[in-house]
Amino acid sequence: MSQPSWQPWQGKDESPYGPGRDGPAAGSWSGAQAPVARPWPGYAAAQPVGSAMLASHADRERAVDVLRAGYGEGRLEKSEFDKRVERAYAARTVGELALLVADLPLGPVPQPAPFTAVPRTFLPAPRPRANGKAVGAAVCGLLCVPTFGFTGIPAVILGHTARAEIERTGESGDGLALTGLVFGWLSIAAWSILMTLMVAVGLASG
Repeated sequence: MSQPSWQPWQGKDESPYGPGRDGPAAGSWSGAQAPVARPWPGYAAAQPVGSAMLASHADRERAVDVLRAGYGEGRLEKSEFDKRVERAYAARTVGELALLVADLPLGPVPQPAPFTAVPRTFLPAPRPRANGKAVGAAVCGLLCVPTFGFTGIPAVILGHTARAEIERTGESGDGLALTGLVFGWLSIAAWSILMTLMVAVGLASG
């Protein structure tokens, strides 16, 4: 024999046996024990220790929040949700409130955010590494000032080699190589002019 569909959160007036009745009269079941309405599985575990304690306004609001979360997740129908909310506000004890929310999770269930991979088209392009010879050319070019141009020739050699490698490999550092070339050629030009003047002075004095 199937069990009645009455749930423990429903009132006596909503019992399938009629208004104000908890079940058929004693002896009305022939040859079988009258069925007893049982709560859903896990109801006993959901009962708090102080279930007979009088409920406060905050307790009722917390129960209604759980009901709203369950309704928003589609766990409750509108009619059932309205009945439970009405009974939550009319509940006298914490145990009555526990009955109303025992088959619902205690709050909204977090849903994992969908992960969408970013297309490679919109990913930032990786920065190419700087060419090592270009860095060396820039360092030698800047050292031309304190060394009176003695690093000019290495700066020019490294600068030209670095620009050739950058054109072939696509590395960065062309600006550094150009800096080394500029300072290197300026120092070489300065030394050339100085040597020319010294030779001219030597010939003139001789």
